[in-house]
Amino acid sequence: MELLPILDASLKEPLYMQLYLYVKQEIKEGRLTAETKLPSRRKLSDHLCISLNTVDAAYQQLQAEGYIYSKMRKGLYVNHLEEELKPVQDVHYFYKKKQIQQVPVHLDFNQGNIDLAHFPNSVWKKVSANVLDNSSFLLNGDPQGEEMLRKEICSYLHHSRGVQCSPDQIIIGSGTQYLVSLLGLIIGRERGFSMEDPGFHRIRHVLEQGSEVKFIPLDEDGISMPHLYESRAEVVYVTPSHQFPTGKVMPLTRRLELLKWAKERNGYIIEDDYDGEFRHTGKPIPSLQGLLNTKVIYLGTFSKSLMPSSRISYMILPVELATRYHDHYCLSKQTVSRHLQETLSLFISQGHWETHVNKMRTVYKRKHKLLLEVIGEVFGDKVTIIGEKTGLHILMTIHNHMSEAELLTAAQAKQVKVYPTSIYFARENSFKNTILLGYGGLSVSDIDKGVRLLNEAWF
Repeated sequence: MELLPILDASLKEPLYMQLYLYVKQEIKEGRLTAETKLPSRRKLSDHLCISLNTVDAAYQQLQAEGYIYSKMRKGLYVNHLEEELKPVQDVHYFYKKKQIQQVPVHLDFNQGNIDLAHFPNSVWKKVSANVLDNSSFLLNGDPQGEEMLRKEICSYLHHSRGVQCSPDQIIIGSGTQYLVSLLGLIIGRERGFSMEDPGFHRIRHVLEQGSEVKFIPLDEDGISMPHLYESRAEVVYVTPSHQFPTGKVMPLTRRLELLKWAKERNGYIIEDDYDGEFRHTGKPIPSLQGLLNTKVIYLGTFSKSLMPSSRISYMILPVELATRYHDHYCLSKQTVSRHLQETLSLFISQGHWETHVNKMRTVYKRKHKLLLEVIGEVFGDKVTIIGEKTGLHILMTIHNHMSEAELLTAAQAKQVKVYPTSIYFARENSFKNTILLGYGGLSVSDIDKGVRLLNEAWF
């Protein structure tokens, strides 16, 4: 039996490792079968012109891992491998994604994008550098989130959204989906969960992991109370300040009805205030949590207002659930980097956050106004706008013969990307010929150009 590895002394990998890997691969791929006798150490050393120690090191490693074994006074032999250890295919190809033909996109109406041109890069870098001067951020921090950041969030939400809480009730986590998943454990998956339909599809996916979810239709004021009572759910997820995706703003009367339901059912309301900073007409709507903090779980994020990549979200638990979290669920490590948390905390405490949000309100309001004006000018009564009073996206129903899929395809042919609304329905899609337009990440000129290209695509 001869072994013919190609060994290269110029490589960083030592020769014994090259020989070990060669023999191991020959065995795993079946070219060296069980009970095959290997060349002796000295014979292989002479054959490959390498030292005896090199061969010995390779053989020892193979023997230690169970690929070969020694027979007394007879030599080394290939061992019997369990069938499941033998590769059935190259691991690099164990999963193949669907090959989708990529069409160039120059204008993207993505509702998750932000205005990059107005991000305070120089200020953020300066604050971040200040945090780097203190090496404590290199160590693990508080599993619940840095106390300094939780205090800043608590103070900001009190005066901006009417939220009533203490820092001990706040949990910081990497994204709203993660926090909702954690919340399912804290509340208990056996409780009956429900959510708006249509609603945010990523939250729907999280809630459905281990729970039966009831989907509640909307009426003109938001989530339908008769349907919610009929569902017998005990927990409901809502987006009252800017219903996603319809843009409805829940009036006070419906909010009070929802709070009454929570008290009667001894249940909980999950209030997701994902973009509450950006209301274009009137003042921001006070939170549900500020009206009844014992039954409302408040969710917020910095993804819309600061930067999506930060993944910094937070959850405010009622005292009862916060106690349950501290007693049973606070052993997990924090999922947001301590450096990022401390940078954001300093950014807020030094007043940069409030300055940035105020500036972005003006920027987005100008874009929002332009978007509606251009749509009115270009499309006229050929389209209907839904949810235009708040937030960073609108829905647009197009009055032509095209289906949703055809609208998307025709837009992409003009190198403009718009988004479907059908994915937000758990049951029957009641929006026909309706697409979602997010405008936060586009410049003023791009918004104008994009709308005109869409008119060319659809009419």
